[in-house]
Amino acid sequence: MGLRLRVPQKTSPRSPSYLLLCLLAISFFSFTALLLYKVDDFIAQTKTLAGHNLEPTPWHIFPRKSFSEASRRSQAYRILQCSYFSCPYKPVIEPKSLRSDSSSGRRTQQPQCPDVFRWIQRDLEPWGETGVTKEHVEKAKENAAFRVVILSGKLYVDLYYACVQSRMMFTVWGFLQLLNKYPGMVPDVDMMFDCMDKPIINRTEPQSFPAPLFRYCTNEAHLDIPFPDWSFWGWSETNLRPWDEEFGDIKQGSKRSSWGSKQPRAYWKGNPDVVSPIRMELMKCNHSRLWGAQIMRQNWAEEAKGGFEQSKLSNQCNHRYKIYAEGYAWSVSLKYIMSCGSMTLIISPEYEDFFSRGLLPKENYWPVSPTDLCRSIKFAVDWGNANPSDAEGIGKRGQAYMESISMNRVYDYMFHLITEYSKLQKFKPQKPYSAKEVCEGSLLCFAEQKERDLLERSRVAPSMDRPCTLPDEDRNILERLIQQKKKTIEDVRNMEMTRTERGSR
Repeated sequence: MGLRLRVPQKTSPRSPSYLLLCLLAISFFSFTALLLYKVDDFIAQTKTLAGHNLEPTPWHIFPRKSFSEASRRSQAYRILQCSYFSCPYKPVIEPKSLRSDSSSGRRTQQPQCPDVFRWIQRDLEPWGETGVTKEHVEKAKENAAFRVVILSGKLYVDLYYACVQSRMMFTVWGFLQLLNKYPGMVPDVDMMFDCMDKPIINRTEPQSFPAPLFRYCTNEAHLDIPFPDWSFWGWSETNLRPWDEEFGDIKQGSKRSSWGSKQPRAYWKGNPDVVSPIRMELMKCNHSRLWGAQIMRQNWAEEAKGGFEQSKLSNQCNHRYKIYAEGYAWSVSLKYIMSCGSMTLIISPEYEDFFSRGLLPKENYWPVSPTDLCRSIKFAVDWGNANPSDAEGIGKRGQAYMESISMNRVYDYMFHLITEYSKLQKFKPQKPYSAKEVCEGSLLCFAEQKERDLLERSRVAPSMDRPCTLPDEDRNILERLIQQKKKTIEDVRNMEMTRTERGSR
């Protein structure tokens, strides 16, 4: 029997196309995973005006902001869309001379700016001789939350730290509206800005090298440059509308009752839990008969739950006297308190914003001493009730002063401050590498619905008028006002002491 040899069957090799498809699939998924990782990493490093990927300022710690996006993917899409795809192309606008108005259609006759604008030159005096160099600006960066650079009518913002609530967003919106109002007129500029409360640049710094830092308030011991605060465009967390709208409503509310029918005592409603010794002391004065004062605690969390029904400012003009007490530092509440037309009792402030330096004691407010606070409030109330026409006049002049600080004047102050500061620059501003262009579209893209509503209500159109005319620099005028203010406050203190001495006999 012979052996049969089995010849092995030839098997066809796998086709090259099958291997190629596998290789392509693996490559695709690897590339996709790498891309997603890179995008995720890129998004995690992209800082935004809403506060994404920003730590609180080291000099004023506060809780990090939480965001409402349902997922990390939706948050990433929003950051990409708003940061890189929301600003349409806009032609470069070269800054124009203020003298070339005939071709622009602007009306050339404008009134002189209010006297409070004289503080602009005084605020910038520390850099009058040296100018502002790149080194000055870099030094200011050490205490800045963000940097604002304006180049040919475009706004660029470099973000360093987060700001409390929506301050940064509303402040930057103010810059955008200034560029809208005066297109082609705002000069190129490079500014460092901090959005927290207390000034930080000590006047004792070497006079040859002070850091030019902008913020919302200042005082005699510091060189921080005051700039209009965010609430002029609205404050979503406390339900405050843009300034012109809010002022008009408060003034209307003040007319509901005559001076004689208003409650003849002092009123304050606010939050004392803001590391404010003066507000905590003020809480002890809540006694209508003993101190002539009604002091009420404001709980903003509860107000938000109730739709802010109990905190409407136009409903808080029913007293002849209203008290202003600073918070952690200065407080935005001053402008709303003075808008009521009641006689404002200002507890000797440590800080000042840009407009409060134009106030004069016994002219448009009454000064209250923080020493023996309750007794000082009682003296002011008794004086006002004994001199009703004088007290009413002080209240009305205070309201008129706040009416003069309209949004038109706020923009004019911003314009002149930026213009005078730009004249001191010893370098040509350039866009920082990490800065991003900000336009209305990109900012509104990040805004929550309530923020968007307020921002859009404060949008402005190009003005047919030039800014008001900056007064000539005259340091003597300011010095006289400062001395007059000190003397009047001293006179009021002497009146209080005389009454106290008589009462103790």
